[in-house]
Amino acid sequence: MQSLDDLCRRLSLAPAVLVTVASIRGSVPREVGAWMAVFAADQIGTVGGGRLEFEALSEARQLLSQFAEPGMPAPNPGVGVDQLRRFALGPTLGQCCGGEVHLRFELVTAADVTRLRERLAQFRHPLALFGGGHVGRALVRLLADLPLAVRWIDSRDEVFPPETPAHVSCEHSDPVQGAVPSLPAGSRVLIMSFSHAEDLDVVAACLLRQRKQADLPFIGLIGSQTKWATFRHRLQARGFDPQELAQVTCPIGVPGIFGKQPEVIAVAVAAQILQTLPS
Repeated sequence: MQSLDDLCRRLSLAPAVLVTVASIRGSVPREVGAWMAVFAADQIGTVGGGRLEFEALSEARQLLSQFAEPGMPAPNPGVGVDQLRRFALGPTLGQCCGGEVHLRFELVTAADVTRLRERLAQFRHPLALFGGGHVGRALVRLLADLPLAVRWIDSRDEVFPPETPAHVSCEHSDPVQGAVPSLPAGSRVLIMSFSHAEDLDVVAACLLRQRKQADLPFIGLIGSQTKWATFRHRLQARGFDPQELAQVTCPIGVPGIFGKQPEVIAVAVAAQILQTLPS
């Protein structure tokens, strides 16, 4: 997430109190692992808004006031705050969610950046994006604020932009389908290379992996129904049966969005990926 990059950058200037959703019960506004970082004058991220966040901000700033002000030397690591507090949303805060949230409050400084990157990145779901074209670039920008760890793969190593968000790793793979066996289990896969031949090879590699491991929850191929009809025929010739082919989604993107601009396609595809994530 871009907010994680912002947090790590700003911790070099001033300490913060990291507020994390540690556990939940019943109906609540955010999931376990959601976080916000509270600085003296502002915040990054959210734990759900409303009265819950108002109370969390107030408590975090009280804790932060015990330590250095912005511009002053940061406190030494491990000097203080790491506590858990329970919030009953209905009886105590008057929020209609009615559930219960335990929030963890901890002081973080520049010394904690490496640990925070590792810990907060644990809440990302792996996604493999094959193709560094216009739609791929638009998707990478859009996915920056979503809980996804993106492995961006292309057979042309010169296509990647010089800077990408921290959650994106760029990988040159030639042949491009050679990257499929090493994808993390649970990866969502999006296929949109510059070549129909490459697209076909990646789809085939994904289906072969599914035949052996069945650990790719979503395989999406950019293109029209006509493209998929052609691919289906060619994949059948490679020995894939209708049940295996049914694991491929083509066209991709939530229905009802008809624009062809890369950014519009990216929004539709990102929304579809979010539908596949656990609630």
